[in-house]
Amino acid sequence: MSVVDLRERHATAKAQVHNLRDQLRIKRASLLDTDVATYAETLGRTAVKFNVNAFRCCRTLQGHTGKIYSLDWSYRERTRIVSASQDGRLIVWNAISSQKTHAIKLPCAWVMACAFSPSGHAVACGGLDNVCSIFNLNSTADRDGNLPLSCALVGHKGYLSCCRYVPDEEAHIITSSGDHTCIMWDAETNQRIALFGGDSPAGHTSDVMSVSISASNSKMFVSGSCDMTAKLWDTRTSSCVRTFHGHDGDVNTVQFLPDGLHFGTGSDDGSCRLFDTRTGHELQQYRNSSNTHAIPGPANNVTSIAFSYSGRLLFAGYSNGNCYAWDTLLAEVVTDLGGGLPSGHSNRVSCLGVSSDGSALCTGSWDSTLKVCQ
Repeated sequence: MSVVDLRERHATAKAQVHNLRDQLRIKRASLLDTDVATYAETLGRTAVKFNVNAFRCCRTLQGHTGKIYSLDWSYRERTRIVSASQDGRLIVWNAISSQKTHAIKLPCAWVMACAFSPSGHAVACGGLDNVCSIFNLNSTADRDGNLPLSCALVGHKGYLSCCRYVPDEEAHIITSSGDHTCIMWDAETNQRIALFGGDSPAGHTSDVMSVSISASNSKMFVSGSCDMTAKLWDTRTSSCVRTFHGHDGDVNTVQFLPDGLHFGTGSDDGSCRLFDTRTGHELQQYRNSSNTHAIPGPANNVTSIAFSYSGRLLFAGYSNGNCYAWDTLLAEVVTDLGGGLPSGHSNRVSCLGVSSDGSALCTGSWDSTLKVCQ
């Protein structure tokens, strides 16, 4: 068979795949009786009346000397934040006083992910070393003030893009990687519990960038990938329950709503989307083509998302420095917390998160600072 024949067959198969995908979208749309915005309008709902003066940046956390790539709030203590930067440090902050309680020197400076354990006694991180490193915050520091490595979870064949502890499971942690897989680990035994993807035909076909664990059922988690899909996984069977399509670019971030039944995604296509895990339907899109305060430079890619405690607001960070607060019902921008504002970041908003009680938002940026908004 000639190269020309192979190319023709490949083009034909690709066209058939796109045709089947379009048919599935049409079928899904026919089964969807309404969407979130339409239903909200029937109830006479209006956009959230957001008082910009009441919600503002009240603290800037300075101490990193490199690009900040990840942050996480403590589960039980709403005052503590851990951040990871490519200056080779993990810093644990008191978000109220802006003081640093720990500054941990990392074995690999190219860190991309960090997370607090449910108890708040340990932090995990990982990056281009392909390893999830865990530090016990209660351990004794050496002469230079550095904490010893508690354990290293080795098994991924690509960079570590995200790590999340299973709620109320101090020993269990889920990681995602550039090797197209996710892994659940037992941090006490340093052993792999389950692999998600790998040789499975239902797994991701490109780098997995983010994971989020359901608050209502810790046995379920969702992952987002550069293959433009999100997948729902069951840790009890290591199987993919459902695949969610719709984005036209890399899915950089995923986040469950507080109800644990719906989740949001953010993508390089510039949009955020809301999905229902039970039906697989896309319920809403959040896309804004106008960027009045955008920082000149990179495209308007969504880098990270988080939901308010009630789920009514979706916070989204963008590669051009914007940080929008969206009304999740009506898909309207309530306010922009960044994007060239004096109190905003001067570079890419790389990560953000909402405290466990919903009282504060923290954003991290390539400008080496964290900002706490209340």
